[in-house]
Amino acid sequence: MTATAPGPMGLTGTQKAAIVLMQMSNEAAVKVMAQFSEPEAEAIAAEIVRLSRVEPAVSERVLAEFHDIVVNGRRHVRGGRALAAGLLEASLGAERAEGVMGRLNASMAGNALEFLETIDPAHLLTVLDGELPETIAVVLAHLRPEKASQILAGLGQPHATDVAHALATMGPTAPETIGLLADGLRTRLGAPAAGTRKQAEVLGGVQPLVDIINRSDAITEQDVLDGLDELDPALAEEVRAKMLTFADIVKFERRDIQHILRGLNPALLATAMKGAPQPVVAAIHENISERNRELVDAESAALGPVRASEVQDARAQIVRQIRALEAAGEITVRRIDEDFVY
Repeated sequence: MTATAPGPMGLTGTQKAAIVLMQMSNEAAVKVMAQFSEPEAEAIAAEIVRLSRVEPAVSERVLAEFHDIVVNGRRHVRGGRALAAGLLEASLGAERAEGVMGRLNASMAGNALEFLETIDPAHLLTVLDGELPETIAVVLAHLRPEKASQILAGLGQPHATDVAHALATMGPTAPETIGLLADGLRTRLGAPAAGTRKQAEVLGGVQPLVDIINRSDAITEQDVLDGLDELDPALAEEVRAKMLTFADIVKFERRDIQHILRGLNPALLATAMKGAPQPVVAAIHENISERNRELVDAESAALGPVRASEVQDARAQIVRQIRALEAAGEITVRRIDEDFVY
């Protein structure tokens, strides 16, 4: 069944943006989509899926609001899952697009575990105590990465590593299994029963685990990675390769680099830059004010030898700043060049 949009006066800004993108060529739409943060792109993609067909009169009236945009040729009036997935993949990359579409598929099909988002993490940890790593991994796969990271941090070692491994290697989860798990958790949490709804199969994988670790505190991150090193070295290497690092700053858009560096303590920045590759140092110098550049250079000159642990701590602080900005939707964690080589 296709979804038809209501009149323009009843449309949200996100719906209007989706309709405008649906009128554009694929190349142009990809360029526009790339300007949005991941949460914004996900919301627009959801509307493109829902608005699988828009009446021509509706699209005409929406486009009238964008009078400064000239649309040539026949306007497309079809959205749908394929268009949304294609735009996301071209603008975010295949792996991140897969994660967004996975969350979108789950939410649109009906997520039996969505009620867990309202549960305090400490309470949820108590309920999950004693569960198998595979069971907890299914729960984490249904939670927002920000909340899932709190659960992972509270598990402690070696349980957190076992859950992380289960999540990264998880295959499709049968809808019946998810339904039974949801019913059991609702009973133990005293939550009201839910109506019968279609369930989506939930996929884990390396990228969902990376999204969670990228939002974890430094101790949890290190503990999980160290644990994976012992349990599954190849997986640990793959996770590390996909995680944000201080060196990744060179792969952001200039405006995002400037936002990341804005307000950072010059001494912290100078410590983090100690021994950094030249492209990283250059990217920082090019995206801070002349006054701050002088302050950072002065701090660097006065540093002398610095313990490697201090450099790593400084870089970890900046990476946490990047994660916080991304979580707030203020920057887009999207590499410009995935094949960048120093």
